[in-house]
Amino acid sequence: MAFENLTSRFQMALRRLTGKAKLTENDIDEMMREVRLSLLEADVNYKVVKDFTEEVKTLAMGEKILKGLNPDQQVVKIVNDELTKLMGSEASELNLDDDLSIILMVGLQGAGKTTTAGKLANLIRKNNNKKPLLVAADIYRPAAIEQLQTVGKQLEIEVFEMGKTDPTKIVKEALDYAKKNEFSLVIIDTAGRLHIDNQMMDEIKTIAKITKPQEILLTVDAMTGQDAVNVAQTFNEALDITGCILTKLDGDTRGGAALSIRKVTGVPIKFAGTGEKLQEIEVFHPERMASRILGMGDVLSLIEKATEEIDETEAMNMMEKMMSGNFNYNDLLKQMKMIKRMGKFSGILKMLPGMGQLADMDKVDDKQLVFIEAIISSMTKEERKDPDLLNRSSSRRNRIARGSGRSTTEVNRLISMLEKQSKLMRRMAGMNPKNMENMSNNIATGNFQPRQSRADRRKNKK
Repeated sequence: MAFENLTSRFQMALRRLTGKAKLTENDIDEMMREVRLSLLEADVNYKVVKDFTEEVKTLAMGEKILKGLNPDQQVVKIVNDELTKLMGSEASELNLDDDLSIILMVGLQGAGKTTTAGKLANLIRKNNNKKPLLVAADIYRPAAIEQLQTVGKQLEIEVFEMGKTDPTKIVKEALDYAKKNEFSLVIIDTAGRLHIDNQMMDEIKTIAKITKPQEILLTVDAMTGQDAVNVAQTFNEALDITGCILTKLDGDTRGGAALSIRKVTGVPIKFAGTGEKLQEIEVFHPERMASRILGMGDVLSLIEKATEEIDETEAMNMMEKMMSGNFNYNDLLKQMKMIKRMGKFSGILKMLPGMGQLADMDKVDDKQLVFIEAIISSMTKEERKDPDLLNRSSSRRNRIARGSGRSTTEVNRLISMLEKQSKLMRRMAGMNPKNMENMSNNIATGNFQPRQSRADRRKNKK
């Protein structure tokens, strides 16, 4: 995942301050040295690193921090705030018209522009209730038109194409077609090159003059690091781009582009591609990305992802089944499929506060969900419905292990997992409803107090 090395280095730097009642200038200097090195290793622009570290140090050296309570926590807040500011402070909204909105997609070849055009059309259709039309204006790259058609077919979005005709003629015809057929969004996939050249820029400038787009979005491969900033500068000088889309943020990228583009070019990052699936694109929230970088999680994005991917009725039915204590392997399989729809399991865990700091997070293997599915698929219908059948028979467990290609130990581990989950849910269901209601009210009002130990109770009595 993106920023993994940066996150671990930031946490190491901030850990130097943990638990200290007071901070000295030397403490701040040591921390900032680590922060500077971590940003440079992440391929962040040198000038950006210099300005960032100077600003953080100035704020951290303030009298309130050095003499205040919990100075380490205040420094973490300063770093978080400055990271957020570096990436643009808040999410940048798309400029869309009520009638027909035109978005011009530009970028170098290999950045994922064509796929991103489809992802963006799907996202806007869902969030803004627009009827999208994709336009295939890349006539140079082999199979570019076919790729856009494939994406459009998968998303059930119409693609306008005229083969290898002049791109300016294609976009003119596409706009006429969109107006006649009441499309409210046109996304134009333009040609990319392996490098920036005058011919490409002239063609895109001509298309921009013809279409007068509300948005000119540059697709940038996050894995190109600092070079992505140079690409953004060149395109911005020629076209006045309105925003960037960072792709491949789920890959082994150092993250320098995300931390440099806004500061160097002034162009906001509007979206981020988080995976290969056509649903894996999200609005870029600087404050949430800063929290992820510092290993503080991103609960808001996790909630949004769950809301989008999991049907509320389906989730409630699952919860009722679990609370009833009759949770079986069919239900567990449904649960696994719900999790898979939300994306990589390791990525989901990292959105939870504190989980990204665990040493064994890198060992989380998404294949485990596939292995669980294989084990359950090797069970008979009766065994899936009645978990007790497996508890009473070792021969059944051995047969399932052979059928799934997994070990008997893994089968036993799955059986144990289901038992523990069922016991926990039965215990929760068995709690007095009035007590649970009181507990909820106390937590909501901040009056909840944990149960005291025997030693504490004896002290209070004295």
